[in-house]
Amino acid sequence: MVARYELIADELRSEILSGAHPVGAHLPSESELAARYGAARGTVRQAVAVLAAEGLVGSRQGARRIVLGNARSQSFAELHSFAQWARANGHRYGGLMINQRRRPPTPAEAARLGPGEVLDVLRVRTLEDEPVLLERTAYAEWIAPVVEELPPDCESVTQALYESAGVVFAYGEHLIDAVPASAQDARLLGVRRGSPLLRQRRVTTTHEGRPVECSDDRYRAGSVAFSIRNSIGANPLVRHTGDLRFGA
Repeated sequence: MVARYELIADELRSEILSGAHPVGAHLPSESELAARYGAARGTVRQAVAVLAAEGLVGSRQGARRIVLGNARSQSFAELHSFAQWARANGHRYGGLMINQRRRPPTPAEAARLGPGEVLDVLRVRTLEDEPVLLERTAYAEWIAPVVEELPPDCESVTQALYESAGVVFAYGEHLIDAVPASAQDARLLGVRRGSPLLRQRRVTTTHEGRPVECSDDRYRAGSVAFSIRNSIGANPLVRHTGDLRFGA
């Protein structure tokens, strides 16, 4: 059963994305929203917090929230796959495996995933039927047989691995930068070669720290935005010069 605050968040999100609450405008106050939905202020506060985590509204407490934008936004406050994020935000999404093969790991992959062959998989992800993301993923040898059994059009690999093998993606390390589109990138994403792409490189492990995958994900410009919330008391962000942790 969907929680009440999620239903309220869904309706407010739709209004923001449709322009009913334009960028720079104030959302109605908590008391106004509580009266509108016949809900407790705590429930409304939870709903608005969801929108703040998505980067749609400002997060300052004690004041009416300001609409920050209507871009598709993904927060790093929690570890979610592309499919989990898209589903939670009501987007139509899909995926298609382009190719996969076993191969020896690169030195960097061996350091992150351990010894043994990796399963190299290239997938294209769609949002509202448009290609927006290329995933180039190397899976550790221990999980490769399970991934190989997934259908080519598997919508959520994360969910499929949990259902088939009980694998939970618990920890992720991310590095974000921008790269020009290669010829293959351009063809699969429908952009010009050399167009800027947002790249997210990640390593994911289980609760026990067992490495599952390392991936090079490339987003088409303008398709999504990432939001990271920090404060003077808690700042998990680290700025690096060049590539200090991820090898080619």
